[in-house]
Amino acid sequence: MIIELTDTSSREVATALTNAKRTTGASGLVLTLIIATPAENFDAALEAAKTSATAHPSRVIVVTYSDEASSRLDATIEVGEDMPGDLIGLKLHGELRYHGDSICLPLLLPDSPTIVWWPTEAPDRLVDSPIGRLADRRITDAAGCHDPQGALLRRARNHTPGDTDLTWTRLTRWRALLAAALDQTGAPVTGGHVVSAPDNAPATLLAAWLSDRLQVQVERADGEHPGVNEVRLFTDEGDITLRRVAEGTALYQVPHQPQRTVALRRRPLTDLLTEELQRVDADEVFEAVTRRLVADAEGN
Repeated sequence: MIIELTDTSSREVATALTNAKRTTGASGLVLTLIIATPAENFDAALEAAKTSATAHPSRVIVVTYSDEASSRLDATIEVGEDMPGDLIGLKLHGELRYHGDSICLPLLLPDSPTIVWWPTEAPDRLVDSPIGRLADRRITDAAGCHDPQGALLRRARNHTPGDTDLTWTRLTRWRALLAAALDQTGAPVTGGHVVSAPDNAPATLLAAWLSDRLQVQVERADGEHPGVNEVRLFTDEGDITLRRVAEGTALYQVPHQPQRTVALRRRPLTDLLTEELQRVDADEVFEAVTRRLVADAEGN
């Protein structure tokens, strides 16, 4: 069932949603996911949210903006047995773009977490933005911004517990493999480097994480392939290496052990979002990495 509302209000949207769910719609929803996105990114963000909702049945509220002079709220409601949750599309015209909190508040699920996701550009200080104020967790993606490195640093400088970024989530498998390698060798790490495509935001975070955890200098270098290409950590007993050699495959080397081939695929957006929706607590490790990122940028 799809319901279109033009020049409406939050109360009318909530009433229409309640009426629609009397005969159809999902139950047992576990969270509210608000997606604040430009109109041109609407389809990709919505597809990721729908897929993630199969693992985390959610009320998904997609907020887009219009620069029209007149203030107006248009809405679309979609519920049904083929939907893993509720879907509400809100288009805020004119001055309403500055009042997203009051528009969305009546539509949040009671007594459940609220997560906000900005797939592309986002406010510098998320927790102080109108929609960010509603959230238990706030997800951004520096890789979706015009200037990924600049966006990453702005997010780090304005970090508040509960903030995270999908550039960090892209590193989950890299971090797990490197942590396992470090557990397998008792030799202290004396330095390292991360090789990646130029201007790769996940590589910057990866180098900052390794530097922070190991208390050594980890350099960044440009490689020839997309994404993160290789991590090499130096020890007196030999190098720990993790090097992607093909799509989905990497070579893994720990001193005194044979080289192994491991799975290291590039994860789609749906996987990243699904992982982030599994937690509503603050990520203390990511918070420590943001502090290291700021310290490195300021030369401290």
